[in-house]
Amino acid sequence: MPDFHAGRPALALCLVAALQGCSAPATVYRAGVQSPVAEALTDAGGVLRDLPPPRRRVDVAVYAFPDLTGQQKPNDFVAEFSKAVTQGADAILIDVLKSASGKRWFTVLERGNLSNLVTERNLIETMHRTYTGGTSSPLPPLRFAGVLLEGGIVNYDSNIETGGAGAALLGIGGSTQHRRDKVTVCLRAVSVNSGEVLQSVTATKTIYSVLGQGTVFRYVAADEILEAEAGVSRNEPIGLAVRQAIELAVYRLIVEGAEDGLWAFADAARQREIISRYRDAGRGLPAAAPAPKPARAPIALPSPAPPFAPVARAARAEDGAIMLAGLGHDE
Repeated sequence: MPDFHAGRPALALCLVAALQGCSAPATVYRAGVQSPVAEALTDAGGVLRDLPPPRRRVDVAVYAFPDLTGQQKPNDFVAEFSKAVTQGADAILIDVLKSASGKRWFTVLERGNLSNLVTERNLIETMHRTYTGGTSSPLPPLRFAGVLLEGGIVNYDSNIETGGAGAALLGIGGSTQHRRDKVTVCLRAVSVNSGEVLQSVTATKTIYSVLGQGTVFRYVAADEILEAEAGVSRNEPIGLAVRQAIELAVYRLIVEGAEDGLWAFADAARQREIISRYRDAGRGLPAAAPAPKPARAPIALPSPAPPFAPVARAARAEDGAIMLAGLGHDE
């Protein structure tokens, strides 16, 4: 008689390997094979991109948009030296400003690496004087900004909400855990002419992390135990959360500036509509406009038959006489 207990350890090992393979993302086994993709458009980015153009483009300069939180990456077990948020938020802000209304709202001037720009211009002027003997500069003057955009990432709160739930029955169970963090950015517009702070806005983005896992712990024999675990976690990227907060801050800066008369949209009617929707949304991101219902196609009815139309029927033989079908009577 075959011994079925002898194959249980091998069966348990196969089951654990299968669960482990299911729990790991498939991308782990295809590392280096996937092609790069463009960053997905967020809800705030879509609203910002679809804004109507301004009456006149605004010349702005961004010197820095630093991380002012001083927070390290949260870790419950060891001390982390990595920062909790991105250190390149100024590059994200410039990209968001360029995308506003399809690159029609702002003229962004390079100021983050101004020394590199000035060095290159000096090199061109030196070469021009050396090899041509000219005294005038071959370059036009640098464009200056009327508005400076200042601010930064001002707050990052981790573990502001944690929780979970789980259940098990006869050694088989599952559990789930979640965590909520929050990042806040501040953006202000400063007049170069007077130094006055023209507008100041803040934006906050919540960051969610979720973990789900299942376990099996069963005795399959008096001296044999089956134990298996599987789980998956999903963490919202912090860099993407920072970008969404900056997109909302830029949107608020544009709308509130138009509301206060600092600048204006080219279409006055659209400006009133945007400001109204902004107020209705609690001075935040407006809800997406409902899609128009498709027009219902008219129902095609069959054309009625004209009155007294003859209906042809096949001739038939009945009682040896040939009957002709015509206008509803026999001849």
